[in-house]
Amino acid sequence: MNRLLATALLLLAGLASAGAATRIKDVSTVQGVRDNQLVGYGLVIGLQGTGDTLRNSPFTEQAMQSMLDRLGVSTRGIPLRARNVAAVAVTANLPPFAGVGSRIDINVASLGDASSLRGGTLILTPLNSGDGQTYAVAQGQLAVTGFSAEGEAESITQGIPTAARIPNGALVERPAPGVLNELHSFVLELNNPDFATAARIADVINARFGKIKFDYGKLGGPNKPIAQERDLRSVVVQRPPQINPARFLAMVGDLPVEPDAPARVVVDQRSGTVVIGRNVKISTVAITQGNLTVRVTETPEVSQPAPFSDGETVVVPRTDIGIEQDGGYLSVVRGPDLDTLVQGLNRMGMRPTDIIAVLQAIKTSGALQAELVVQ
Repeated sequence: MNRLLATALLLLAGLASAGAATRIKDVSTVQGVRDNQLVGYGLVIGLQGTGDTLRNSPFTEQAMQSMLDRLGVSTRGIPLRARNVAAVAVTANLPPFAGVGSRIDINVASLGDASSLRGGTLILTPLNSGDGQTYAVAQGQLAVTGFSAEGEAESITQGIPTAARIPNGALVERPAPGVLNELHSFVLELNNPDFATAARIADVINARFGKIKFDYGKLGGPNKPIAQERDLRSVVVQRPPQINPARFLAMVGDLPVEPDAPARVVVDQRSGTVVIGRNVKISTVAITQGNLTVRVTETPEVSQPAPFSDGETVVVPRTDIGIEQDGGYLSVVRGPDLDTLVQGLNRMGMRPTDIIAVLQAIKTSGALQAELVVQ
């Protein structure tokens, strides 16, 4: 286990050092270019007796009556007792710049006491955004991965039979507001905010598109660069008027940049996972770590009285206590880089749970020059 952990950490460190440069579009997103969440309320029909109980789900009955009224069928005053209908909530994500007539995937989940949506069909359901406008309509056959079956003495359920998905189940009726051609400047938001990464992104963009080498003493003059870091989270990029916005974003996104990452150690005590960043360093410390095992064994014995005596049979407790302690050697660990740190910890023969305890102790002593995140 120790060797596998050390090998995995060294492999990650080697990959980070060998291919540290990545594309700008992999470490950032364009502000405003995002999905929009849609939600709607609809009915699923065609279920095999696994729908809502209308007595327990009155909103399902009301929705059925409203739907039938719109179709010209009057059911007011007539009690409905169908079990093949279920009320559902329909959710979807409207992609940025989605055009009218394009299709998007939708998710369907039951609202009432239906036991399964398998075999059902979603009828026409408007999908609204937070502004109350209808941006898409959904309809189609449900794809349910879970199932449930029951008999008189036993039942079985696998997955979630009351949730389903319809690939390409909604048609976009209204495009999301905003046009790419109207943007004269873009804001790149970093996925992992960092001042150094933001500055490097701005420098790479200016080196690629700047015709005149700029200096930071003339930011307000005519040689102002087209990209400038605003804070640790965002970089403002001015679009050249002679370049198409989509092509310009594609060119910017493909530029390589080497993101900077903070020195951080993440440990998961539940699974014993330890992830150490390549910038983590440990000041020279002496570590001793030993395992103390206390084993208590109960072996009760039965004591029989002598024949023809007035004694009683009793249980006599017998307890054996054993103490084992291994390790306890004092080792010196100094970690100028990730390779040396992992080799030093692995040389001590510690398990992942031991490494977690040692890292926490090193952090408390002030020798761990990194942020320790315990999950």
